[in-house]
Amino acid sequence: MSKNRHLISFFIAVIFIAAITLIGPEEKSLGSNVRLVYLHGAWVLTAEIIFALAALTGLFGLVLRRDIFHAWSAALGRAGIVFWVTYLPMSLLAMQANWNGLFLAEPRFRLAMIFAVTGILLQLGLWLFETKWLTSLANILFVVALRVVFATAENVMHPPPSPIFNSGLWNIIAFFLALNLLAWIAGFFLTKSFMDLESRKA
Repeated sequence: MSKNRHLISFFIAVIFIAAITLIGPEEKSLGSNVRLVYLHGAWVLTAEIIFALAALTGLFGLVLRRDIFHAWSAALGRAGIVFWVTYLPMSLLAMQANWNGLFLAEPRFRLAMIFAVTGILLQLGLWLFETKWLTSLANILFVVALRVVFATAENVMHPPPSPIFNSGLWNIIAFFLALNLLAWIAGFFLTKSFMDLESRKA
């Protein structure tokens, strides 16, 4: 069990997050369905943070030539793509529950799908090659491409700035921040489980 403690902790965290989401505060126009919006928002933000950390540790690895940073970049990149891919069905559920349909042509969702497929193929390729500096460099380039593309993407169902933080409803804001914190904890456990996997291979 000790070998898989981080993976088990990740699943426990996910179950806890799901339970907490069910009791989240409702919103006037969306009612209880807004809880799906909270969850999918926290999940994708966590994916973006993990990707950013993968790029940052990869940069440290390339500059300092330290294997530990390359290892963290690899683990973070894999954890990030897990969060990114799993956020997509949450987004579909939020669309269906709140807007009674799936707007698959929505620009940001379409781009998210493209980056999900690209990210999966990239991480599989990096795992097969097992070249440390290449993994770090690829994670940096992936994050740069992600940020550049989404910075210029049209907002249709994702109006800026954040509706949650601009709602003025502190119970909703506090709950969303707490949900993000829990998702970050889950992300840490998932990243550590990938680190454990690499250490067992060594």
